Amino acid sequence: VIMASCFWVFPHALMILITALSTADARLYEAAEALRTPKWRIFWTVTLPGAKYGILSTGFIVFTLVITDFGVPKVIGGNFNVLATDVYKQVVGQQNFEMGAVVSLVLLLPAVAAFIADRWVQSKQVALLSARAVPFQPKSEPLRDWLLFGFCATIAFIFLAMLGMAAYASFVTFWPYNLTLSLNNYDFDLMDGGGWEAYFNSIRMAIYCAVFGSGLIFFGSYLVEKARGVSWLRTILHLIAMMPLAIPGLVLGIAYIFFFNHPDNPLGFLYGTMGILVISTIVHFYTVSHLTSLTALKQLDPEFETVSLSLKTPVWRTFGKVTLPVCLPALLDVASYLFLNAMTTVAAVVFLYSPETMLASIAVLNMDDAGDIAPAAAMALMIVYTSATFRLLHALLTRYLKRRTQAWRNS
Repeated sequence: VIMASCFWVFPHALMILITALSTADARLYEAAEALRTPKWRIFWTVTLPGAKYGILSTGFIVFTLVITDFGVPKVIGGNFNVLATDVYKQVVGQQNFEMGAVVSLVLLLPAVAAFIADRWVQSKQVALLSARAVPFQPKSEPLRDWLLFGFCATIAFIFLAMLGMAAYASFVTFWPYNLTLSLNNYDFDLMDGGGWEAYFNSIRMAIYCAVFGSGLIFFGSYLVEKARGVSWLRTILHLIAMMPLAIPGLVLGIAYIFFFNHPDNPLGFLYGTMGILVISTIVHFYTVSHLTSLTALKQLDPEFETVSLSLKTPVWRTFGKVTLPVCLPALLDVASYLFLNAMTTVAAVVFLYSPETMLASIAVLNMDDAGDIAPAAAMALMIVYTSATFRLLHALLTRYLKRRTQAWRNS
């Protein structure tokens, strides 16, 4: 369970850490080198303090993601019980909604602790990217670079080995008794998982989440960080944005059932449609995307807004010409994060799908419960192939847009 959890929280942590480290000021490193400061001391006194907000946010996110996870302990946990699976057993297995609500309340405590710690660190945080900042470009050092490459290659090999085993299992005729290779497992229309329609439904939902979710989340983060006045309202918005991280997807799904399925709710028409799946997925993964956008926005010195106001430049123009281009890498990462998680999410949508909106991730779970392990691996690999293709397209688009909007980083 621990190994699998490390595997799936890795990109969550990596995205925030890269954002926190990408706006380091080269002037600090140049001053330290001019004073002949040792490399290890530069790391402890320049690099870590500059990235401490992102590092602490990463720690809170990994902790709360693991404590609220359902998919990993459900599939491979066996008799190893965790709080999230206990909620599933109480609500689905025993229909004990009261006890499920109690356990859910316990899972909200990490969100409160994370919010308090986040606000404390934020009060100590200063802008690292001022109008006079020089983006840091690491110098080439062959020994260090090769050692770090070897470390990254080892981590990549472990991840690829896991995926490689799943790829092999997807071609096995009947795991683990008949290891003859065939393509029969990819004929999903003959399985109990919803067929190819489930796969294409997942792609549609992921695209909707990436497009609408990234814009909504970045705009909300902008209001929290850059809006003037009404500080109490900004604090409340930030607290609300932090809450979804500690709410298990199962609890979120159950809440959506009760809310959207109420006969007096005018939004009841969304129940059983693709819309409710998109909304629940965006809400479920809102916090990490919010913190990523917030980390990027924190690097911008308030001097940018002050100068634009003194020049009587409209706020929307400053946003479009300065804020958005500088934060574009983080915005693209948020869109990628939402797409990939929408392709793989289970807990947030397991109670909300209909026969017309069956998803690939749910199909994997259903086939695994039915004992069709090899077809489940095949569907899971289709999700992996789609995600890898999207990441490649995302990298190409990011590279193109960086050339147009991030040339100042290399100047």
